[in-house]
Amino acid sequence: MSQMLHEIMLQRKQLQRWVKLGPWYAMFPLEFAQASIEQHTKPGQAVLDPFMGRGTTLAAAKMLERHAAGVEINPVAWVYAKVKTEPCDKLLLLERLEEVNRLSKGTKLQQMPEFYKWCFCDEVLRFLLIARSELKWKDDHVDRTLMAIILVDLHGNVEDSLSNQMRQTKSMAPAYSINWWKAKDMHPAEKDAYAILRRKIEWRYKHGLFSNKSKIMALNGDSTSILKETAEIGPFHLLLTSPPYYGIINYNYDQWLRRWMLGGPELPKYSAGKYQDRYDNKIQYQELLSKVFGESAKLMHERAHVVVRTDARVFTLESTIKALEEAFPGKSIKKVKRPVLGKTQTRLYGDQSKKPGEVDLILKPKPRQRTSQVKSRFE
Repeated sequence: MSQMLHEIMLQRKQLQRWVKLGPWYAMFPLEFAQASIEQHTKPGQAVLDPFMGRGTTLAAAKMLERHAAGVEINPVAWVYAKVKTEPCDKLLLLERLEEVNRLSKGTKLQQMPEFYKWCFCDEVLRFLLIARSELKWKDDHVDRTLMAIILVDLHGNVEDSLSNQMRQTKSMAPAYSINWWKAKDMHPAEKDAYAILRRKIEWRYKHGLFSNKSKIMALNGDSTSILKETAEIGPFHLLLTSPPYYGIINYNYDQWLRRWMLGGPELPKYSAGKYQDRYDNKIQYQELLSKVFGESAKLMHERAHVVVRTDARVFTLESTIKALEEAFPGKSIKKVKRPVLGKTQTRLYGDQSKKPGEVDLILKPKPRQRTSQVKSRFE
């Protein structure tokens, strides 16, 4: 095997361990992101994703040696995106894990809602409470990486996560969970949080870290107000994104337990502020798309392409097309229908009813009109 081929295979292994970091419902397909970036940009150019979710667009751009910037309003997804594109050194991470574990020993458990006693054994809960209070995930590179590792398996299969039996992609309602556990007489098993997380870290870092000269910026906040901060990465040659679909998923409620881990309330709340619920207000939804695509247009190269994956349902599709046409009047638009093949934003967890699928909206610069500089010899 040639040295170059060996390096390529190693890079792929390194990337796969990090690119898919973070359970997240309605995940942007990596293959689609890669194909779009390769088709519409060149190495060294920049990609923008104003609804970046867990950062698949940014990770794909880095893999392909493009620069990229994105914004995400949900802090859980932002932690995933930030860490998968910029994980810390393994030894520093293990040292921090040991420190948090040491601090958790002998910690007195506080009074908490009944849910937590059914979800986690005492040792795990002590660890989580210390990690929740000690890790400065917003600002510290190492702490953020450890928090991401914790969030991934905060809940899921009882044999492979920190919790009692739960779904991994979605935090179920406390009352529902308690009733389910009680009905099955399923108390939380005794677990060692340190041992579980140490094993997860060893797996994640098995092939090392991938790095190149790509500049990546991942921001946590509202794209309608902070998108302009990504300008230092641009001008962008590709806008690649998938906005939230109207009335489908509440990322705040569905990720409430992970948001608690990041300092949020102990029990779920429907909304954490504007644009952080189910997007079921038509006026606000249209306003969101218009503002974000309007701000994005200011950051794009004049010959940039735009690729937006959206819902095939009439209101979401028409609202998205209208916002894009207003923001990019100089571009032609093409619609490509995508059948439902897996867990998309139109296929809720457990909902097997027929779905209308998704649509890719592809905007390209209109051909430049050329004016002949040579007069006809017959004039």
